[in-house]
Amino acid sequence: MDNISTATPLLGGLSPAQFMRRHWQKKPLLVRQAMPGVQPPATRRELAELAANADVESRLISSFDGRWTLRHGPVAKLPAWNKPNWTLLVQGLDLHLPAAHAMLSQFRFVPEARLDDLMISYATDGGGVGPHFDSYDVFLIQVHGKRRWRIGAQKDAVLRDDVPVKLIANFKPEQEYVLEPGDMLYLPPGWAHDGLAIGECMTCSVGFRTPWRAELARELLPRLMDDESRAYNNRIYADPAQAATAHPGEIPPALLSFARDAIDRAVREPLALERALGEALTEPKPKVWFDAGGELAPGCAVRLDDRSRMMYDPAHVFLNGESFRASGRDARLMRSLADARELGAKDVGRLSVGARELLSQWVEDGWLHVLA
Repeated sequence: MDNISTATPLLGGLSPAQFMRRHWQKKPLLVRQAMPGVQPPATRRELAELAANADVESRLISSFDGRWTLRHGPVAKLPAWNKPNWTLLVQGLDLHLPAAHAMLSQFRFVPEARLDDLMISYATDGGGVGPHFDSYDVFLIQVHGKRRWRIGAQKDAVLRDDVPVKLIANFKPEQEYVLEPGDMLYLPPGWAHDGLAIGECMTCSVGFRTPWRAELARELLPRLMDDESRAYNNRIYADPAQAATAHPGEIPPALLSFARDAIDRAVREPLALERALGEALTEPKPKVWFDAGGELAPGCAVRLDDRSRMMYDPAHVFLNGESFRASGRDARLMRSLADARELGAKDVGRLSVGARELLSQWVEDGWLHVLA
């Protein structure tokens, strides 16, 4: 979004800046006709084909005769379209369909590092996934048919242990809304909600990355230790002052100190943590692959592939799990590419020889596409 201070129908007349201050991780927001005239990014036939694809994450949830079932994809055969009480969830729709990627891009007023994916829920009459809560923010966009949402700021939620999906046993709704095509409901993390389809319906949801501290540490530490730039600071453990011990099972305090120092040095290494974080945040999702591209001809603009993840910090640019040092004009232009996901022909021509060679490699790898 070009101007974060400009009011937009997407957010009910709020600017992105106002929305983030007033609602983000604070309170829900219902927006009628946030996307007037919206069309589903996929037909139900396309969703069925995606669900049957092993490279696409999908789930089939049903509550036939009050009995909840969950099946992970690929799903080769769906229930009859006219059979009530079932839901198909297709994750990462933005990785497969340009229309879905375009819808997700409307929410880039939130940092790319937090933006995750666009999921679609196709449901027959009465279908839903039951009362539940998410640990992340979510925008629920009605794109076809109607869905009734009941929501509540429930702090004492208890999960059922007799079903294969995470359902709240003591759900206490406080508000109820019926969303029609173009309507949108934003919910902060932890808000309990339950959506039931009124007839056939499709709902898109924009989800966000919310890594746990331990999860992030588990991902970053191996990257820090694999950083070859730290090799000069490496040394083997030595204990010439170790005395004979009557307790051979005890870990020597000196070895513990050596281990703690190894971790501390890895984190303190200049730009090591920054590199590890940027590479982790831009790592392509599992099962994402790129088709080899062509060549970067002179006088051409470029755009990022919809599956590419590009970010930057003050010293680097990151693309698809790799880091590159950048400064000066090259850094400014690369940051522009990351923000806008496109770079005009004039700006491509302003890059240094080395930076243009890098762009050429990205085009060959299919991470970047040439625009005529």
